[in-house]
Amino acid sequence: ARFAPPVTRNMPPAVAPRSTPAPSRAATRLLRDTRASSTRAAVSANATRARDGVVDAPSTSTPTVQTRGRRDALLACGAAAATSFSSAAPARAAGVDPASLLTRRGMAKFTQGDVDGSIADFDAVIAAAPGRAPYMWQRGLSLYYAERLREGSAQFRRDVAVNPNDTEEAVWAFLCEARDKDIGFEKAREDLLVVGRDPRAYMRAAYALFAGTGDEDSLRAVAANGGAAEDFYTWLYLGLYREAKGDENGAKAAVLAAVATPYGSRSGDYMAALAEVHAKRRGWSV
Repeated sequence: ARFAPPVTRNMPPAVAPRSTPAPSRAATRLLRDTRASSTRAAVSANATRARDGVVDAPSTSTPTVQTRGRRDALLACGAAAATSFSSAAPARAAGVDPASLLTRRGMAKFTQGDVDGSIADFDAVIAAAPGRAPYMWQRGLSLYYAERLREGSAQFRRDVAVNPNDTEEAVWAFLCEARDKDIGFEKAREDLLVVGRDPRAYMRAAYALFAGTGDEDSLRAVAANGGAAEDFYTWLYLGLYREAKGDENGAKAAVLAAVATPYGSRSGDYMAALAEVHAKRRGWSV
């Protein structure tokens, strides 16, 4: 899940428990070694941060703010484990959920700029666990950056169908459709999904902007009364809005401002990594 303030989500349907053999000694050793490797990576990352004088992001309204070093170590652990279990059967035998491992590996690939590779992993998640298909918001984000806009919109609309209060997925469906030359900004606005009230002030302001009932100044005003997360997210969604309208220069200024915020550079939020991916995919220096 993203490390932003939580939105209440419906969870995927529970999978009926099945009998599985006890993990083999080899599998147990593999899991132990993977966890140990993750711990070493985290220690190394924290040592590097200390050496470079990097400090954690200030406390914000976000319940848990993780450092970039922790994020990278965690994603690296998931990537290593997913690679180790080349098929679902050994993972299940070891008591590990292969779909979760593939999701983590796909997220790791995305943060590293391997958008197509992340989609392949997210598709594999759906193949392994079809019931998770509507909940794969990560896949929708990757599809957006792969310019597979129709598929991205469909992914986000499925998500909102099971999570009717999910403002971000409604906005991302809009973004996919607005950039689709056969749909465009105005039609996307007409078809903007209606969602429940988001508990986050910046997402309420962002939704109002995309719906046409708010404006850019109102969105950025939220940052003045908030913290580091509000500063980052208002810049990010302002940049995405400007891109949807075709304002490339305005989009560039806002997205790079989001990347440069303390939250964007230090929080470890998946969406902070997305802002960097966005800039790099557009050829903007960060």
